[in-house]
Amino acid sequence: MNDIVLIKCGGSTLEQLSDKFFESIADLIKLGKKPVIVHGGGPAIGEMLASLNIESVFVDGLRKTTAEVMEVVEMVLAGKVNTSIVGRLQKTGVKTIGLAGVDGQLLKAKPINFEQLGYVGEIEQVNAQFLLELISIGFVPVIAPIGVDDADQRYNINADTAAGAIAKAIGAEQLLFVTDVPGILKDGKLIEKTTPEEIEEMIEDGTIYGGMLPKVKAAIDSLTGNIKEVIIVNGKDARIVHDGQIIGTKIVKENILSI
Repeated sequence: MNDIVLIKCGGSTLEQLSDKFFESIADLIKLGKKPVIVHGGGPAIGEMLASLNIESVFVDGLRKTTAEVMEVVEMVLAGKVNTSIVGRLQKTGVKTIGLAGVDGQLLKAKPINFEQLGYVGEIEQVNAQFLLELISIGFVPVIAPIGVDDADQRYNINADTAAGAIAKAIGAEQLLFVTDVPGILKDGKLIEKTTPEEIEEMIEDGTIYGGMLPKVKAAIDSLTGNIKEVIIVNGKDARIVHDGQIIGTKIVKENILSI
């Protein structure tokens, strides 16, 4: 397994991330890992749009992005949210660089369906060489999911989609899915390793329910390409590394668990 760890922070968990979480990223580096962070920011975007009295509608779970909405998306994601994460990480002594997909044409994008969604984009190409060069000189990239086309038009990219595309492009085999819980619990105990098939059984028998359902489904959806394992970790109030091991629920492909 290579040493690149892609860390995906959803917008709903960003405000809950603890100092211990950021210290754990420093711990990962000491273990020889090379973290890359991709973040969302939906709630912060929603709050800013509301404060500016800009209407915001969703189509099939994606925020319809007019030119006016796109300006706010870029301001919040590449500005407020990205710089906040970079600042907190740098406090731990980690070399950090904040990026949006427009920097170095990191995320080349095109509209998914302009008529329905406006400037919501899908990624056509990731500038992997740019990222790998930053990683090779010791930087932790913190990436806001904003794409760009050849005409310099910006696009709003779903953070899960961006994380998957970036992980595939740079050959990451491990993805940390940051939530506000320790992982999947059964009878009060942490399940350390499981598979998508076992998760389906736990959903059916009620072990996994409520707010954990969308978390595990998003984690399973990320288990594609080179990514061999997704670990659900707690970003809220605990370190995610203990005795050299990442603490959480590791979801692996069925054929890997049986080896």
